[in-house]
Amino acid sequence: MIRDMSETDFELFWPTFQSIIQAQETYAFEPTLSKEEAYELWCVQPLKTFVYIENGTVLGSYYLKANAMGPSSHVSNCGYMVCEQARGKGVAKKLCIHSQLVAKQEGFKAMQFNSVVSTNETAVSLWQKLGFEIVGVLPKAYKHLRFGYVDSYVMYKWL
Repeated sequence: MIRDMSETDFELFWPTFQSIIQAQETYAFEPTLSKEEAYELWCVQPLKTFVYIENGTVLGSYYLKANAMGPSSHVSNCGYMVCEQARGKGVAKKLCIHSQLVAKQEGFKAMQFNSVVSTNETAVSLWQKLGFEIVGVLPKAYKHLRFGYVDSYVMYKWL
Protein backbone atom coordinates (compact mmCIF):
# COMPACT_ATOMS: atom_id res chain seq x y z
CA MET A 1 0.00 0.00 0.00
CA ILE A 2 2.80 2.46 0.82
CA ARG A 3 5.72 2.57 -1.60
CA ASP A 4 8.18 4.94 -3.25
CA MET A 5 6.40 7.54 -5.33
CA SER A 6 7.02 7.48 -9.08
CA GLU A 7 6.54 10.29 -11.56
CA THR A 8 3.37 8.56 -12.75
CA ASP A 9 2.10 8.41 -9.15
CA PHE A 10 2.72 12.14 -8.81
CA GLU A 11 0.59 12.76 -11.91
CA LEU A 12 -2.27 10.97 -10.12
CA PHE A 13 -1.50 12.80 -6.85
CA TRP A 14 -1.28 16.26 -8.45
CA PRO A 15 -5.02 17.12 -8.11
CA THR A 16 -4.81 16.47 -4.36
CA PHE A 17 -1.59 18.47 -4.03
CA GLN A 18 -3.05 21.34 -6.03
CA SER A 19 -6.32 21.48 -4.09
CA ILE A 20 -4.50 21.45 -0.74
CA ILE A 21 -2.14 24.29 -1.58
CA GLN A 22 -4.89 26.34 -3.22
CA ALA A 23 -7.07 26.00 -0.11
CA GLN A 24 -4.36 27.84 1.88
CA GLU A 25 -5.37 26.14 5.12
CA THR A 26 -2.45 23.85 5.94
CA TYR A 27 0.62 24.29 3.71
CA ALA A 28 2.93 27.26 3.29
CA PHE A 29 3.43 26.54 -0.39
CA GLU A 30 2.71 29.13 -3.05
CA PRO A 31 -0.85 28.32 -4.20
CA THR A 32 0.10 28.96 -7.83
CA LEU A 33 2.90 26.37 -7.98
CA SER A 34 3.08 24.62 -11.33
CA LYS A 35 2.97 20.83 -11.48
CA GLU A 36 6.68 20.83 -12.37
CA GLU A 37 7.58 23.06 -9.41
CA ALA A 38 5.44 20.93 -7.11
CA TYR A 39 7.12 17.74 -8.32
CA GLU A 40 10.55 19.26 -7.66
CA LEU A 41 9.49 20.36 -4.16
CA TRP A 42 7.69 17.15 -3.19
CA CYS A 43 9.63 14.42 -5.01
CA VAL A 44 13.08 15.63 -6.05
CA GLN A 45 14.36 17.77 -3.16
CA PRO A 46 13.43 15.41 -0.29
CA LEU A 47 15.45 12.34 0.62
CA LYS A 48 12.47 10.07 -0.07
CA THR A 49 8.84 10.42 -1.11
CA PHE A 50 6.18 7.77 -0.65
CA VAL A 51 2.67 7.24 -1.92
CA TYR A 52 -0.26 5.42 -0.34
CA ILE A 53 -2.26 3.54 -2.97
CA GLU A 54 -5.33 1.41 -2.43
CA ASN A 55 -7.20 -0.30 -5.28
CA GLY A 56 -5.27 1.76 -7.81
CA THR A 57 -6.23 5.07 -6.18
CA VAL A 58 -3.67 7.46 -4.68
CA LEU A 59 -4.98 8.25 -1.21
CA GLY A 60 -2.00 10.18 0.14
CA SER A 61 1.70 10.86 0.14
CA TYR A 62 4.55 12.06 2.29
CA TYR A 63 8.13 13.20 1.90
CA LEU A 64 11.05 12.65 4.26
CA LYS A 65 14.11 14.85 4.50
CA ALA A 66 16.60 16.19 7.01
CA ASN A 67 15.21 19.16 8.90
CA ALA A 68 18.62 20.87 8.95
CA MET A 69 22.25 20.17 8.14
CA GLY A 70 25.45 19.45 10.05
CA PRO A 71 25.04 18.98 13.80
CA SER A 72 21.24 18.99 13.41
CA SER A 73 21.07 16.51 10.54
CA HIS A 74 19.87 13.76 12.87
CA VAL A 75 16.42 15.44 12.97
CA SER A 76 14.06 14.54 10.12
CA ASN A 77 11.17 16.48 8.67
CA CYS A 78 8.08 15.21 6.86
CA GLY A 79 5.10 16.63 5.06
CA TYR A 80 1.90 14.66 4.53
CA MET A 81 -1.07 15.10 2.20
CA VAL A 82 -4.22 12.99 2.04
CA CYS A 83 -6.88 13.23 -0.66
CA GLU A 84 -10.20 14.61 0.48
CA GLN A 85 -12.21 11.38 0.10
CA ALA A 86 -9.70 9.46 2.25
CA ARG A 87 -9.59 11.88 5.19
CA GLY A 88 -10.66 10.49 8.54
CA LYS A 89 -9.96 6.92 7.44
CA GLY A 90 -6.54 6.38 9.02
CA VAL A 91 -4.40 7.21 5.97
CA ALA A 92 -2.46 10.03 7.66
CA LYS A 93 -1.84 7.82 10.69
CA LYS A 94 -0.47 5.01 8.50
CA LEU A 95 1.71 7.48 6.58
CA CYS A 96 3.10 8.99 9.78
CA ILE A 97 3.86 5.61 11.35
CA HIS A 98 5.55 4.52 8.11
CA SER A 99 7.56 7.75 7.96
CA GLN A 100 8.89 7.23 11.47
CA LEU A 101 10.06 3.71 10.61
CA VAL A 102 11.74 4.93 7.43
CA ALA A 103 13.32 7.85 9.31
CA LYS A 104 14.83 5.43 11.82
CA GLN A 105 16.09 3.19 9.00
CA GLU A 106 17.73 6.27 7.45
CA GLY A 107 19.51 7.00 10.73
CA PHE A 108 17.40 9.89 11.98
CA LYS A 109 16.95 10.18 15.74
CA ALA A 110 14.02 12.62 15.84
CA MET A 111 11.27 14.11 13.73
CA GLN A 112 10.17 17.74 13.66
CA PHE A 113 7.23 19.43 12.00
CA ASN A 114 8.15 23.09 11.54
CA SER A 115 4.75 24.63 10.94
CA VAL A 116 1.58 22.77 11.85
CA VAL A 117 -1.24 25.25 11.40
CA SER A 118 -3.11 25.55 14.71
CA THR A 119 -6.52 25.48 13.04
CA ASN A 120 -5.71 22.06 11.56
CA GLU A 121 -7.01 20.46 14.75
CA THR A 122 -7.33 16.99 13.23
CA ALA A 123 -3.63 16.90 12.35
CA VAL A 124 -2.52 18.43 15.66
CA SER A 125 -4.54 15.83 17.58
CA LEU A 126 -3.26 12.94 15.46
CA TRP A 127 0.38 14.00 15.78
CA GLN A 128 -0.06 14.27 19.56
CA LYS A 129 -1.63 10.79 19.72
CA LEU A 130 1.43 9.53 17.82
CA GLY A 131 3.77 11.02 20.44
CA PHE A 132 4.62 14.45 19.01
CA GLU A 133 4.70 17.38 21.36
CA ILE A 134 4.09 21.04 20.68
CA VAL A 135 7.46 22.53 21.54
CA GLY A 136 6.86 26.00 20.18
CA VAL A 137 4.14 28.37 19.06
CA LEU A 138 4.75 30.74 16.17
CA PRO A 139 2.21 33.54 16.74
CA LYS A 140 0.21 34.46 13.64
CA ALA A 141 2.77 32.70 11.43
CA TYR A 142 0.25 31.44 8.88
CA LYS A 143 -2.15 33.51 6.80
CA HIS A 144 -5.15 31.21 6.58
CA LEU A 145 -7.43 31.91 3.64
CA ARG A 146 -10.60 31.85 5.82
CA PHE A 147 -9.38 32.80 9.31
CA GLY A 148 -6.62 35.29 8.58
CA TYR A 149 -3.44 35.17 10.65
CA VAL A 150 -3.33 32.10 12.89
CA ASP A 151 -0.64 30.44 15.00
CA SER A 152 1.55 27.60 13.80
CA TYR A 153 3.08 24.93 16.00
CA VAL A 154 6.52 23.38 15.98
CA MET A 155 6.00 19.73 16.87
CA TYR A 156 8.76 17.29 17.82
CA LYS A 157 9.29 13.65 18.66
CA TRP A 158 12.43 11.74 19.62
CA LEU A 159 12.32 8.51 17.63
